[in-house]
Amino acid sequence: MTPRVDIRKYLTSDAGKAMLSLGNAVDASGLERSLLELVKVRASQINGCAYCIDMHTKDARAMGETEQRLYALNGWRETSFFSDRERAALEWAEAITRVADTHVPDEVYDRVRRHFDEGELVALTFAAVVINAFNRLAISFRVPAGTYQPQAVHA
Repeated sequence: MTPRVDIRKYLTSDAGKAMLSLGNAVDASGLERSLLELVKVRASQINGCAYCIDMHTKDARAMGETEQRLYALNGWRETSFFSDRERAALEWAEAITRVADTHVPDEVYDRVRRHFDEGELVALTFAAVVINAFNRLAISFRVPAGTYQPQAVHA
């Protein structure tokens, strides 16, 4: 696949800085970084964003995530590898990622609210929004997967 635009050159634009700033704010929201990485990978799987799957599985592994859980992530409902809180976050992220199909049902919201307070739920929603936006940029501009190397990651 041939890249269309090197979007990294535009991350210094006002819009690029705003996207990166929002992503940094989500990472600093107080939600568990491991949970956020699972959400990022899962949304990227749904969207088919190879670059983001590569990036966030590498980041998750750098933070200590197990290969078993990463391999099973797109079948999370069928495993016992994830906590109830992680399962709720994954269900919420999936509903947001598929918003055109799901309209984020009330019953999903009710299940998720048992595990996240209001502020956490807003932060989790921003996490889904950010990764979906980055997926759309990477897919649209055909950012090549496989070159990303994680920086020093703080769990």
